[in-house]
Amino acid sequence: MAYCTVSDMVTRFGQQDMILLSWREGAAKDELNVPVIEQAIADATAEINGYIGGRYELPLASVPDVLINHACAIARYFMSGDRAPEQVKERYESVITYLVKVGEGKLSLGLAANEPAEPSGTIAVMQADGRIFNRNNSKGFI
Repeated sequence: MAYCTVSDMVTRFGQQDMILLSWREGAAKDELNVPVIEQAIADATAEINGYIGGRYELPLASVPDVLINHACAIARYFMSGDRAPEQVKERYESVITYLVKVGEGKLSLGLAANEPAEPSGTIAVMQADGRIFNRNNSKGFI
């Protein structure tokens, strides 16, 4: 589940900005390149999940507004690549700082269940009955 949509990106940054950022060689110069925007959104979602995955069970049942905004900012930064203006880079760094704090439990996403995700699946447990070899029962071998 992505945290934002192409429509969210256009609403926040404008049609013209999204056309310019999504343009690639061979594409129409006056149209949105939707696959490029969707890839940036997928990358932004993966980055966000990396920060909040230890704190919240993924996928989230509902997407808080703050994550929509942050996912758009990250996706825009990714789309800008090496040409990212200073304000876009600063916004990205601010979002990452926020996500680090969410992951550490210092900030909340505002969801009802903000407990860390419980481990799922089978857990391996090792158990021993004690030492087999030691100085007392090795008869001088050790």
